Amino acid sequence: MAIGFIGLGNLGAAIAKRLTSMNEEVIVWNRTKSKAEAKGFVCESSPKVLLEKCDTVFLCLFDSAGVRDVLTMENGLLSAIQKGKIIIDLSTNHFNDVVEFHAMVEAKGGNYLECPVLGSVVPASKGELTAVCAGRESVYLTCKPLLEKFASTIFHLKEAGFAAKMKLINNLCLGSFMATIAECTALGEACGIDKKELLDILGAGGGKSLVLAAKTQKLIDEDFSAHFSTAAITKDLHCLQDLAYSLNRPLYTASVTKELFCKAKMSGYGEEDFSSIYQLFKA
Repeated sequence: MAIGFIGLGNLGAAIAKRLTSMNEEVIVWNRTKSKAEAKGFVCESSPKVLLEKCDTVFLCLFDSAGVRDVLTMENGLLSAIQKGKIIIDLSTNHFNDVVEFHAMVEAKGGNYLECPVLGSVVPASKGELTAVCAGRESVYLTCKPLLEKFASTIFHLKEAGFAAKMKLINNLCLGSFMATIAECTALGEACGIDKKELLDILGAGGGKSLVLAAKTQKLIDEDFSAHFSTAAITKDLHCLQDLAYSLNRPLYTASVTKELFCKAKMSGYGEEDFSSIYQLFKA
């Protein structure tokens, strides 16, 4: 049976294409049908029709508001949920909202797997994402063979909301590393050091990381076409701030990092890759 997919942004399109390359039939729903068809997908008329044709539907949306809308809209997914149907939500959700999504789907007799992923377009196309899942173990085990088609590392935290929290915590590392690498790059250039040589040295020294490995060429070329956008990391760091508030805990490095990305978004870099924060420091 075909797999359904909703959310054909940079990451979603890469995952959907990876599934197709792994001999899965993927059909989609998108608000703008022409955009989905331009990417080579068959687009159904509504989320309801999509779920009627598929036992499993992936969601890969920008935020929890988008997920809630696709679930509850007229002819949304909840109108077609029945026993045995599975929603795998790859979106980076707010940790409170995602607990509601589990309950909403399960109240209709369906299965919901919370499954944000770590990594972006390039690892998605190679099947090298990391998936962090939360939900009933039986649902996770059913979904795992499908997840293995695009994720080389998979974790299961079981309790609803834990995967969303873990993704936000991971993105504190991601955003902090990127901001520091960008500042180091701009500072080195101001000293007159060749940018490529500078990044090579950082990659052999204190800057060595998955983040630097993934973004070195973007920094050299100043090609900030989005794999993971500034708007997305800004949204995630705001959710992280809510998480800290709910725990009555302060945030230190996260607060500075969030404000830097907010400034980058305000400066017009929201739709560019989050490595475009380099432009703040270079200026």
